[in-house]
Amino acid sequence: MTATASGAAALSDVPRSTPALVACDVEGTLVRAGRRPTGAVLDAIAAVRAAGHHLVVATGRSLSGAVQAARQLGITDGWVVAANGAVTARLRPDGYSVVDVTPLDAGPVCRLVARTRPDLRLAAEVVGTGYRVTRRFPDRLLNGHQEVLGTLEEIWARPTPRVVVYGQWALRLAPALRASGVTAVAARVDWVDVTAPEATKATALERIRVELGVASSRTVALGDGENDLEMLRWAALSIAMGHAPATVRAIAGRVTGTVDEDGAAAALVDALLLPTA
Repeated sequence: MTATASGAAALSDVPRSTPALVACDVEGTLVRAGRRPTGAVLDAIAAVRAAGHHLVVATGRSLSGAVQAARQLGITDGWVVAANGAVTARLRPDGYSVVDVTPLDAGPVCRLVARTRPDLRLAAEVVGTGYRVTRRFPDRLLNGHQEVLGTLEEIWARPTPRVVVYGQWALRLAPALRASGVTAVAARVDWVDVTAPEATKATALERIRVELGVASSRTVALGDGENDLEMLRWAALSIAMGHAPATVRAIAGRVTGTVDEDGAAAALVDALLLPTA
């Protein structure tokens, strides 16, 4: 399935031989949750990179989860954006180096949750290692080691870029968290990611764009969720997945097929690899 137009759909007149910065969400965009990427997606990513474009994985996952996702996609060098923009790293074939971390003032967040919903679990990301948690999370929900803490205060005693709020109907706390001045994204009904107000995928990608020297007119973003809204607004060409919520599809320059239809692969080929008319 090819991408379909929905509003301003083209990159600028800059020749397609000029490298673009292509930012892709992972779950719901490049892969289904819990699945590995399809051959079509792997081929499209390889072709985009072979054409000289910069493909950046931009995800809500922790850094270790983002690195794992990038390697499964065949990306062994370049940039990754993790924790919804709070962590940026550079990949190398033999590892990675952390470039930027935006810390969260986690104390007020944790106190608000403990005061209003003491039944919910909290996890503070430890970059590259795992999480500090108030209670152990179910297996496979968090990447890395879980350090179970004795007191709530230990959650914010050391720096963290992100706090996860987890439990039944956790998303109902998102408005109150946003009102307190942080970025709160409800990834699911039982999961809210909290980062510093200035940390989004868009802010991290803009720093990468400047570092790479890519023109702002040569930026592309693909996503399917609420945590992709700023990234889609940032890009010169924004592409929403066909199954994305209406609010996401409404701001995108194009809408492609669903993740089950390999819509991301089609969109990448159409936007960056097909010859211009």
